[in-house]
Amino acid sequence: MTKPDKGAAFRSLHQRDGAFIIPNPWDVGSARILARLGFEALATTSAGYAFSVGLPDGRVGRDATMAHVASIATATELPVSADLENGFGDDVETVAETIRLAGAAGLAGGSIEDLSRRTGGTLYEIEHAADRIRAAADAVRALPHPFTLTARAENYLVGRPDLRDAIKRLQAYQEAGADVLFAPGLTTRQDIADVVRSVDRPVNVVMGLQGVQLGLESLSALGVKRVSVGSALSRAALGGFLRAAREMRERGEFTFANDAANYAEINRILE
Repeated sequence: MTKPDKGAAFRSLHQRDGAFIIPNPWDVGSARILARLGFEALATTSAGYAFSVGLPDGRVGRDATMAHVASIATATELPVSADLENGFGDDVETVAETIRLAGAAGLAGGSIEDLSRRTGGTLYEIEHAADRIRAAADAVRALPHPFTLTARAENYLVGRPDLRDAIKRLQAYQEAGADVLFAPGLTTRQDIADVVRSVDRPVNVVMGLQGVQLGLESLSALGVKRVSVGSALSRAALGGFLRAAREMRERGEFTFANDAANYAEINRILE
């Protein structure tokens, strides 16, 4: 699909009945595998990519991130939404430029967080956070193809589990022009339902959190529109890797290979 087609296809997924899963590959290989398995759209993961290049989350930088998300966007025919962290800067113009670069990279969408990496992960004041989303939305409208802007309220990920404040933030981002709203870290049915009822835009939730066992049908019944898994797939892969490495190092055994993906199956999927 061309960029306009991908952008339109991605937007339409948010307009139909029920929720859809948007899994998060961390490299080209995992993106192609997910596409071959039948998913309808993909989202990148900043943490998963950072881990794959030997860095902690938040340390990659905009240039490397843009090269990475462009490689994912061109790896399949699926629309791709990118984790654009906080737009890679505190000021509104940096955020707007990040959106312009994301559009040029062939993305169908992207998300902007409301925390400052420069200050060690503190939330922006709501007014400034909304101004940043407004600048991003203005940049989106200037793109030559549809682009779905997701605004994130990071309260729960920075140790401030204040649902009222998260909702207030999402409502401000809605008014600033965000297309999709997202408060990562919600874990209960009630909190998710409260967020959905409090806004009039599609809501994304992230699953793959320990102890959270809500399936797609249940989330759809709550009014959720999109379900991502963040870094969970990459961490699941790394979990298997760590167990295998520790088995070899600590016990000198190799039983991990019994659970490994079949060589021929992976080759066949990637043909």
